[in-house]
Amino acid sequence: MAILLLGLFILVTLVNILFFIGYFSFASAKESTSNGTPPVSVMICAKNEAENLKDFIPYILEQNYSDFEVVLVNDASTDSTLEVMEHFEKLDPRVQLVNVQNNEAFWGKKKYALTLGIKKAKNSTLLFTDADCRPESNMWISEMASSFEHQKTIVLGYGGYLKNKSSFLNKLIRYETLLTAIQYFSFAKWGMPYMGVGRNLAYTAKEFYNQNGFATHLHIRSGDDDLFVNQAGTQENTAINFHRPSITRSIPKTSFSTWIHQKRRHISTAKFYKKKHKYLLASFYFSQIGFWILLISLLLLKIHWPIVLGIFAIRLLVQYIVYYKSAQKLDEMDLLWLIPFLEVFLILTQLSIFSMNVFSKPTNWK
Repeated sequence: MAILLLGLFILVTLVNILFFIGYFSFASAKESTSNGTPPVSVMICAKNEAENLKDFIPYILEQNYSDFEVVLVNDASTDSTLEVMEHFEKLDPRVQLVNVQNNEAFWGKKKYALTLGIKKAKNSTLLFTDADCRPESNMWISEMASSFEHQKTIVLGYGGYLKNKSSFLNKLIRYETLLTAIQYFSFAKWGMPYMGVGRNLAYTAKEFYNQNGFATHLHIRSGDDDLFVNQAGTQENTAINFHRPSITRSIPKTSFSTWIHQKRRHISTAKFYKKKHKYLLASFYFSQIGFWILLISLLLLKIHWPIVLGIFAIRLLVQYIVYYKSAQKLDEMDLLWLIPFLEVFLILTQLSIFSMNVFSKPTNWK
């Protein structure tokens, strides 16, 4: 029995390490330079985001880029979102407004509102972000637009979160965001892009219409970003951009309940990914669960504990190398010393979310 547990532990750890080695494809990636400068339409769909729009739209309008517009889509808000958008429309001729009225057939469907916004856009390069997002620099549009070269029609960027050094929840949210970015950037480097985040994502209008927009998953509550990339992304048409000036930061949730609610909605879309993506993501997740369960069990039972600790050290070293290099790129270095604790806490949180989603469906995006 002891030998069986140890053998299983070695096998699970090996699978986990192989994933980390695979993630090194992003961790070791070099920044590429491009010179594309297509006209860009920045797309922002908002529902009850009046205060965030006031704070963050100026960051968009201050971008150092010669040819861009900002398409603001009001998704049937009940606060003063529409009035704030109208203010910016009057203030700057680059701002275009789409006001989506209440509609029984599409009530609460962000994809419908986004589709109307895309139809309004005058430029063929579409750059998406959220109402509560702030670009890291005034070169955000320039950086993301520059990746549209060599027949690329989709660009994946990093949408991080603003930091609160005194909050454990903030670190957990940013750790989960970092891990997700390592995965979707690495998968793209492997030639099998599976998702992007709407906080920082770009694609061409031509690609959108070639895919019939969101038609194949319009009935799904969320997924305007990840499901679209999962459907449309290929090795040939997808680029990644992780340069510091291309990063956006959003306002993170400040309570566990609201964050769990948000993650339930996001995780609920994963079952609609392509089978190969679901298999690989599930394999990594279960190798993590298996690693920690078997590690703790073997140590408590004192089964070959020197060997177990040695294997743990090797796994931790490989993980830290990958996370260190990735965190350097994405400016998340303050998370490194908490990685084992954050990893275990995230695994348990995700397990509880999976369980909740089995018994009840998450609600719409707002």
